[in-house]
Amino acid sequence: MQTSKRIEYIKNWILDCCKSMPKQPDSLVVGISGGIDSSVTSAICALTEKKTIVLSMPIKQIKEQHDLSLRHKNWLKEKFKNVEGHLINLDLLFETFKKSLSDFNNEHGMANSRARLRMVTLYQVAAANKGIVVGTGNKVEDFGVGFYTKYGDGGVDISPIADCTKTQVWEMGEHLGIDKDIIKADPTDGLWEDGRPDVSQLGMSYQDLEKAMMDSKSSGYKKYLEIRNRNLHKMEPIPVCKMKND
Repeated sequence: MQTSKRIEYIKNWILDCCKSMPKQPDSLVVGISGGIDSSVTSAICALTEKKTIVLSMPIKQIKEQHDLSLRHKNWLKEKFKNVEGHLINLDLLFETFKKSLSDFNNEHGMANSRARLRMVTLYQVAAANKGIVVGTGNKVEDFGVGFYTKYGDGGVDISPIADCTKTQVWEMGEHLGIDKDIIKADPTDGLWEDGRPDVSQLGMSYQDLEKAMMDSKSSGYKKYLEIRNRNLHKMEPIPVCKMKND
């Protein structure tokens, strides 16, 4: 599918999703990180002409990452009349959370808690605007290897780019006119104070992950399966204890 047609298809899919809901939403709420996935998703949401609310939610964020988020927010507001942008600083909330749970401190847990605090924020804004939360996960990152926070950035109402590879997302970013610095930036989940890139956590680049997903004979396929298998609990339904009839 051509990039322009892919964008149009996703835009119409979002509109169809909204129309199919028992209570049609008045707005689309998207968290923007300064990364390519959230930038492309928010831009396509804006193309629907529905009220689109974008939130920049820094928590001890690396300045360069936060600056890209603000630049994208301003670009959207200048380009689309239906976009409303907000900066919601969650530093104090996170510090209070950490202090309250000081007896249960865990570095990885606290990193994931950043994503969960952002999820709560998105849903509060959505509730106040009769909206839905729009996910920004792509096919490789979220639905290939499960590289997201359970009940954090994985907690959404709809997921428009879930069947798009990272390469396709980059291509859509180019077509939409997304800031070049966002397109070129090293992908990062934004959950660590050192700003570590995704590749250092996954052990594979998104380009190599894509190859492995599409070719079981590729050199990275075994590594891809290892990453995927340890994150399957996020992608599969919650185990339910089903009672047997007496």
